[in-house]
Amino acid sequence: MGKKDIEVLIVEDDLRIAEIQKRFIEKIEGFQAVGIAAGYVDAITLIDILKPDLLLLDVYFPDMNGLELLRELKLHSKQTDVIMITATREIEKVQEAISIGVFDYIIKPLVFERFKQSLLRYQDYHEKLSQLGKANPVVTQQQVDKLLRKEMNELNNEKSYLPKGIDPLTLEKVMEVIGKGGAGLTAESVAKEIGVSRTTARRYLEHLVSIEKIEADLTYGTVGRPERVYMSIG
Repeated sequence: MGKKDIEVLIVEDDLRIAEIQKRFIEKIEGFQAVGIAAGYVDAITLIDILKPDLLLLDVYFPDMNGLELLRELKLHSKQTDVIMITATREIEKVQEAISIGVFDYIIKPLVFERFKQSLLRYQDYHEKLSQLGKANPVVTQQQVDKLLRKEMNELNNEKSYLPKGIDPLTLEKVMEVIGKGGAGLTAESVAKEIGVSRTTARRYLEHLVSIEKIEADLTYGTVGRPERVYMSIG
């Protein structure tokens, strides 16, 4: 008998975004989207019925605040972990979410690589917790430290690993260009600067976003679609 999939409930009032999250989940082995809740009543009902392992939770809804729902879950000792996925960037909201006990906090627009990284890290945590529970109802200090720590060694290894199609010298050039970019650069401007195609530049930029070396945002011009811009963190 194989391992049971981690069951995920999406709590998001924008059904288009919820569907994107659902499709992202379907691409990651070991996870299953078990439902979508667009508001407070749906969320509470589905949490009680489905008892999901993980919630993907936004902050602002027409009938509730996601942080209040998170606080309510923790107050009633619901055994459900939470990853916030939201456009909310205010530091006090981020701090509040962390203090209540979110597993991760992802800022929209959602990038698949960053999303996948978060879910795989949660999967690792979930498996370790399950194994510890089966082995012994009590744990050692070392086991607790390993669970709570962000696994910095693993994270550093993950960041130093270069996937197929990412050359270290080109990656360094992209980082240098972004470092001089100030308010933000598009994939097209980075491509021109280092002499590669726009598609190649975007691949390197999205890789850097996924490992949290740089950050991305949307800029809205006077005409056309909003454009993704990249900048140094901090």
